Amino acid sequence: MKRRRGGWLLALVVLAGAGGAYAWHRHEEAGAAKPAARAPAAVPVTFAQVEQGPLAVVLGGLGTVQAYNTVQVRSRVDGEILKIGFREGQVVRKGDLLAQVDPRPYQAALDQAKAKKTQDEANLKNAKADLERYTKLGDYASRQQTETQGAQVSQLTAQVASDQAAIDNATTQLSYATIQAPIDGVTGFRLIDVGNIVNAAQQTAIVTITQVEPIFVVYTAPEERLREVTKALAAGPVPVEAWSTDGAAKLSEGRLDLVNNQVDTATGTIRLKASFANKDHALWPGLSVSTRMRTGTIPDAVTVPDDAVQHGPKGLYAFVVDDQKRAHMQPITVGRSDGGRTEVTKGLSSGQTVIWRGQSRVQEGALVAESRPAGNAALAQSEAR
Repeated sequence: MKRRRGGWLLALVVLAGAGGAYAWHRHEEAGAAKPAARAPAAVPVTFAQVEQGPLAVVLGGLGTVQAYNTVQVRSRVDGEILKIGFREGQVVRKGDLLAQVDPRPYQAALDQAKAKKTQDEANLKNAKADLERYTKLGDYASRQQTETQGAQVSQLTAQVASDQAAIDNATTQLSYATIQAPIDGVTGFRLIDVGNIVNAAQQTAIVTITQVEPIFVVYTAPEERLREVTKALAAGPVPVEAWSTDGAAKLSEGRLDLVNNQVDTATGTIRLKASFANKDHALWPGLSVSTRMRTGTIPDAVTVPDDAVQHGPKGLYAFVVDDQKRAHMQPITVGRSDGGRTEVTKGLSSGQTVIWRGQSRVQEGALVAESRPAGNAALAQSEAR
């Protein structure tokens, strides 16, 4: 009986030792598997430098392109259209044939006027000869006869002058039968066909011609900038650029020609007109454009990229990066913008480093690191392979 009880006790001791050893082994494994606390990773961002240098003072606006001249070509005489001398959308020069009206009635009128003048000139020549004979006869010719002959000479002289006026008028009417382009420009839709009868009183034009070299852009500027604009215009030519409305493409370069003589009180703006050479026809009448007018230059402006300027609940700020690569919010005051850079009038100084892109994940005091551009990362990966 004692031997059996001793065996049970020995088995219990062995089991308790094995359980303790297993528990100690599990505790050691758990302690070894627990990772050590890591420092927060740096936020990848793009850095930019605060620069100091000249910055163009540019005033933006919206405008509409207007033709330098617009002419609705109409017939000045009556008749049948025998020929159309242009194509729709063609660039024509002053004097080019646009249409030909039947010239025969006007040629006949001219010939008749010339014949009448020839007849009256012959009568005048004969009357002058008779007057000369009467004058030489002296007392043998009556005074009444001489005076009557002199009056006839004057009458025929006036008649010849009238004939010449009739010739000039007939020549003008004949020239109107050949309809020519009055200006250089681009033709629009043709509004009449060969065989149609036209007359000087009709309102329908044959074609409309718009002059596009040069061309105008009419745009507006805030009335607060009026003094700035007039001062720049008085100092010399004011460059103006025309861009597409989305700002993606520059269309043409010109200069400011006119500041309107009054401010629009309804909108608080002043209308401006700029001219463009437009040799490539990039500007077209009626086209909406964005304008950029350079009115001056700030010689020593402190600037940052536009995207470095952030909007916060307390105003504008930028993330400044210190020597330990920590980001700090810096309140700033800004001025003009041009070419993707914004002037900082207060809050930053030249040489500082700011965060250009990637601010969405950055907080005050966060550790940041310069992110590698995608192109450079691909090149590094290719070289590693």
